[in-house]
Amino acid sequence: MGARLASPHGQSGGKAAFEAEALSSVDSLYRTALRLTRVPADAEDLVQDTYLKAFRAADSFEPGTNLRAWLFTILHNTARNRIRDRARDTVTVDSETVEQAAEQPSFSNGGPVPTPETLLLNEALTPELQSAVDHLPDAFRQVVWLRDVEEFSYAEIAAMLGIPVGTVMSRISRGRRLLFERLKHLQPAHV
Repeated sequence: MGARLASPHGQSGGKAAFEAEALSSVDSLYRTALRLTRVPADAEDLVQDTYLKAFRAADSFEPGTNLRAWLFTILHNTARNRIRDRARDTVTVDSETVEQAAEQPSFSNGGPVPTPETLLLNEALTPELQSAVDHLPDAFRQVVWLRDVEEFSYAEIAAMLGIPVGTVMSRISRGRRLLFERLKHLQPAHV
């Protein structure tokens, strides 16, 4: 669980302590950003924007509260705003360009060449679990990831996503059930 800071700027070195504590969550934020965006470069941009917003708003951080949860809230709000903004953008695509891109070697195995970050993340979860989590609908994937991997409380997840605690609990339950259904064939036949 995240540490609780006394004050980000209260005393000499307070700002440095705040920044050091905030930066200690970069790996967790990146993993979650990668789950949200599914594109390593977009995940890196999302984490960078999260830290930029957090450091600019450091004075508004409430001393004594969970800094890690605050950062994840900023991350989720930033991701949500990006999705909303992208939905407003109109995209025109030349079908010939799409066909040519599909013939490129990076698409020959069904997707882009994985980055070292993607490979590391994939090694952290078994291939079967990784696939099962990736196939969850977004709403379930987010809450299951935040609860079971990042170990946030139901209340913290609710605050991050701006949804009621009951909805968080329901989505976690349904998400876990979907994971179970997807993975139950992996259990040994003779237990």
